[in-house]
Amino acid sequence: MEKLNSTRRTFVKTCVTAASAVAANPRLLASSAPVRSYHRSLIVDENGEPIGSNALKADKPFIFHYPFVTTPCFLVNLGKPLIAGRTLQSATQGSYTWQGGAGPENQIVAFSAICTHKLSYPTKTMSFLNYRSEKVRFVSHNQGTLEQRQLIYCCSERSAYDPANGAEVLGGPATQPLAAVELEYESSTDRYYATGTRGGELYDSFFEKFGFRLALDHKVVDVRASVSDQTLAVPHDLYSSNTVSC
Repeated sequence: MEKLNSTRRTFVKTCVTAASAVAANPRLLASSAPVRSYHRSLIVDENGEPIGSNALKADKPFIFHYPFVTTPCFLVNLGKPLIAGRTLQSATQGSYTWQGGAGPENQIVAFSAICTHKLSYPTKTMSFLNYRSEKVRFVSHNQGTLEQRQLIYCCSERSAYDPANGAEVLGGPATQPLAAVELEYESSTDRYYATGTRGGELYDSFFEKFGFRLALDHKVVDVRASVSDQTLAVPHDLYSSNTVSC
C-alpha cells in the first residue's frame, strides 16, 4: 500500500509540475501541435527524375508546388546545418515547432512561396517574392535598418523572412512566418518528399483572391486539386521570367 501511495504521489507531483510549466508558458503546449499531413509527393526535375542533393546547389532556389497544384513553394539549400526545434508564432495557427533542415547535412529547407502580407507569389512572368543570397537592406520591426544575406524578401511591400530560422519575419508588414513545408529525406536513395506543412496556412485566402488567374496559369479546373505522387521543381530563375530585386 505504501508503495502504491508513493507512486500516486510521484504521478500527481509530475502532473502539477507539467501544468505549472504550461501555465507559465502556454507556448509549450501549442508548440507540440503535429504537422498537417498532405499527400506524400516525390520532388522531381523536368525529366521526371528525383532531385538529389547534388542538384540542390547552395543559394540556388527552386520552385515546386505543394500541397496543391497551384500553391508555389521555395526549395533552397542554405549551405549550412539547420537545427530543428525552433518555436515560431503564427497569426492563424498559434505556436508551432519548425522541422529544421533536411538532407545529408540538414541544409535543405522548403517554405510556402506565398507572402503572408498581401499574398504575393511567384508567377511565370513575374516574381516579387524571391530568395536573395546577397545582402539585402530592410527595415526591422523597431524601425532600424539592417542588412542580411540569405533572405526571402518581398519587393511588393518589403517584408523580410529568415529561411534559416523557419522563415520568421525580420521586418516589413508581414504578420507571420511563411508556412513551412515538411520535407522527408530518404538517405538510401537521396530523395526528397514533401509530406505536410507547419505554421499558418493562407490557402483559402489565396484561392479566393487569385483563383481565376491560377486556373488560367496552370490550366486546371480545380485550383484546390492535390499534388500527385510527384511534384516538379524548377530553378526559380527559369520558372519566373523576371525576378524583381529591390
